[in-house]
Amino acid sequence: MLEAGAVIAGGHTVTDDEPKYGLAVTGMVHPQRIFTKGGAQVGDILVLTKPLGTGTISTALKRDKADLAHVASMVASMKRLNRSAAQALQAVGGVKSVTDITGFGLLGHGLEMAQASAHKFIFHFNQFPWLDGAIDYAEQFIFPGGASNNRLYWQAQVTFAPELSEAQQMLLWDPQTSGGLLAALPPDCFATFEQACHERQQPFWVVGHVAIGQGIEVLN
Repeated sequence: MLEAGAVIAGGHTVTDDEPKYGLAVTGMVHPQRIFTKGGAQVGDILVLTKPLGTGTISTALKRDKADLAHVASMVASMKRLNRSAAQALQAVGGVKSVTDITGFGLLGHGLEMAQASAHKFIFHFNQFPWLDGAIDYAEQFIFPGGASNNRLYWQAQVTFAPELSEAQQMLLWDPQTSGGLLAALPPDCFATFEQACHERQQPFWVVGHVAIGQGIEVLN
């Protein structure tokens, strides 16, 4: 919380088998610096700022099937703030459509952006970054229940390339904890964003683009 520049004011405790830590955030934002889910335009470049896979890895941990090195890598990713990524996007200017990837998985949150923008999102599976171990556990079909819930709720709006396996598809429905940002970048902003990320040592991956249409299409 100190790293994020925030102050904890109040709270309560719950007696349970596992420690829980949740926050309701209250603050102020400049009206000209607000990111919304909508506003993506045809031709925008879709970028992601953290690897995926926390759901399947954490579920493997709960089932005592996870490699501790994979767990350590996952925890390190979850502990990293999205601040530098958000600052890089703010430094660019002209970026309107942004969301974080959490409980609805990459596809659920991507659909929220696509619907709010009234356009289609096209993703390329082979361009997604994965946490170490995520693909291995997915191939063992180790997923939290939320992955199936996400698929049931959103699947009618997503089409997959036929060569993508069920495990690969499920990885994109996998709920994420402390995932990265998904942003739609106007092409003329890309070089500036790349430089802003380099200056902040912030990784990012190009994972798709915005097109005419509705819903989401996932290519190989």
